[in-house]
Amino acid sequence: MDIFLQQLVNGLTLGSVYAIVALGYTMVYGIVQLINFAHGEVVMIGAMVAYTVISMLAATHLPPLAIVTIATLAAIPVCMTVGYLLERVAYRPLRRAPRLAPLITAIGLSIILQNLALLIWSRAPLPYPQVITTVSYSLTSHPNGATITNVQVAILVMSALMMTGLMLLIYRTKLGVAMRATAQNQSVAGLMGIDINRVIAITFAIGAGLAAVAGVMVGSYYGVAHYQMGFILGLKAFSAAVLGGIGNMAGAMLGGLLLGIIEALGAGYVGDLTNLCQLSHWFGAIAERCQTNPNLALFGSNYQDVFAFLVLIAVLVFRPSGLLGERVADRA
Repeated sequence: MDIFLQQLVNGLTLGSVYAIVALGYTMVYGIVQLINFAHGEVVMIGAMVAYTVISMLAATHLPPLAIVTIATLAAIPVCMTVGYLLERVAYRPLRRAPRLAPLITAIGLSIILQNLALLIWSRAPLPYPQVITTVSYSLTSHPNGATITNVQVAILVMSALMMTGLMLLIYRTKLGVAMRATAQNQSVAGLMGIDINRVIAITFAIGAGLAAVAGVMVGSYYGVAHYQMGFILGLKAFSAAVLGGIGNMAGAMLGGLLLGIIEALGAGYVGDLTNLCQLSHWFGAIAERCQTNPNLALFGSNYQDVFAFLVLIAVLVFRPSGLLGERVADRA
């Protein structure tokens, strides 16, 4: 039970990040029917900008929380500007083009942003400055039982606040009404006096702002930043959006949390061949191979992503629209 609880905490933490990034995918798709594959690189840029700011402020006497807050506030406008420029320069001219054209453009932009980050921040993985001391809190009475850290608590709380704030924005403001109207029918929304281009640009900017916060979360949680870190993260977040129902806000949140939990449980229970190597009386062949090939013990951790995508494939086979895909009217 301690292992299960620990993996559940890890999965919820990771899933919260997936959900935040997935919201950017699903907002854009809900309005312009575009899969913005460069969104993961926006997350990377947020992490890199925050890394630069934290490195500059680490030697000062500012409180650790203030340093992280300043770094996040610096990353958000940078990422929002990048998101706006992507929509204005690359996607808007292709809005009426065949659907394959903006998709290929998004992939190209992803590669361009990766190489720009490589030129600015170098190829080597960058150790994220750990200005906040990690404190663990026990969740059970057992001395070696499940724990949760202050960083994980911060990620969970911030993710919940951002999800709640975004839902209030979508369903309780005039901008949210304009976004939902644009998602339903752009032509009719334009006839009703809604500036379609402005709404779409704001949607890209909001999604990029969420991506910036997610980038800071990932960097602080894992303690490292890299110019290619956004590729796999973006792919998983897109999978989470598809799992919950692409274009559906609640579906993106649910899909992100489920994907994180599935990945954590899969890595903790199924993928850990290190435990199998110790069960020689049950798995003699595997134990023998572990003795001759020590790298096999790391096989499970390298394949932890497989379990999440297997579940995704299964869901799409039996429910192609996603878990909440039928709620088309709630798209944003």
